[in-house]
Amino acid sequence: VQLQAYGGGMVQAGCSLRLSCAASGRTFGLYVMGWFRQAPGKEREFVAAIRRKDGNTYYTDSVKGRFTISRDSAKNTVFLQMSSLKPEDTAVYYCAASSTNNADYYYSARWNYDYWGKGTLVTVSS
Repeated sequence: VQLQAYGGGMVQAGCSLRLSCAASGRTFGLYVMGWFRQAPGKEREFVAAIRRKDGNTYYTDSVKGRFTISRDSAKNTVFLQMSSLKPEDTAVYYCAASSTNNADYYYSARWNYDYWGKGTLVTVSS
């Protein structure tokens, strides 16, 4: 499985941005797709995830109400719509996918994901 994330850029605080992640290869075996981010000098952290079979979504508290994860199953693409962006959202955003059917409380764990795309940089200026 290959993941290609794109859509990053530089925006001002309060603005919106949409990230996309296109999956290719043996995608039929994937259970969950997610987004993580890593700010300079910080650990990579969970942002959001979507379960492929039913579209259930999961978010870290700091982005609830501002970010929306969605999917286009026909195109094997996952989106992250980011609104009301804040400077603290500045990070490299990574797309990830899991081929393991673990319980949903593991979706925020990096180890749950087998495949990772190259990151896309999001910079939010104040």
